[in-house]
Amino acid sequence: MKFIRFKKEGRIFQGLLSGGKVLVITGDIFSNYSVGKVRLDLADITLLAPCIPSKIVAVGLNYRTHAREMNMAIPDEPLLFLKPSTAVIGPEAPIVYPAMSQRVDYEGELGVVIGKTCTNISETDSPSFIFGYTCLNDVTARDLQKKDGQFTRAKGFDTFCPIGPCIDTEVDPADARIETRLNGELRQETTTGDFICPVYPLVAFISQVMTLLPGDVIATGTPSGIGPMQPGDEVEIHISGIGTLRNRVAAA
Repeated sequence: MKFIRFKKEGRIFQGLLSGGKVLVITGDIFSNYSVGKVRLDLADITLLAPCIPSKIVAVGLNYRTHAREMNMAIPDEPLLFLKPSTAVIGPEAPIVYPAMSQRVDYEGELGVVIGKTCTNISETDSPSFIFGYTCLNDVTARDLQKKDGQFTRAKGFDTFCPIGPCIDTEVDPADARIETRLNGELRQETTTGDFICPVYPLVAFISQVMTLLPGDVIATGTPSGIGPMQPGDEVEIHISGIGTLRNRVAAA
């Protein structure tokens, strides 16, 4: 199933994509909800980020090809950092290029959406705590990342975490194809088979560090092929089974 959030006539709704139409949902998709009979056209709604996470837990160097690209050793354990919830935007919303940065990069990633509160879970239990998967762009001010030596400022600007277009509950996280295009040109292409730490052990590892809440998102890392964007550019993250997340870059 594909779950979305959207705006129509100034109001925000949750919905389910079915047969090219949108069915309106009432209730909480992470607990109890019901699907109505009203069917809307996609052309008549504005897609939003499909969930509102309390936090985005991101992973650095989780693809072997990206580690080689960065000339860095493969880590013994997942390298974790956080992006604030205020960085989240939805499909077609502008990524704002901050005035204090001279290089802003795209990073196409598989996003894992948590469905139930979890802490100290095992790898075996991980699938039951995952609601679904989405596309995510871990936008990064690369020059500030190098200058600071840590990730908070470089990864934390408003608009630096596009998510969408939906949460898909049927994607196989062990064999999902990720493609990133900049102005239509393919820049990143791989599958999650190149993960250093796959999704299920990754969720378990994070849960032993912090409690994950329904709607929280894990950004699982980016493959090789990262590169800069400029105001006016269009970036697309496509993941098989989920769809395409598209955003343009805007000047501050």
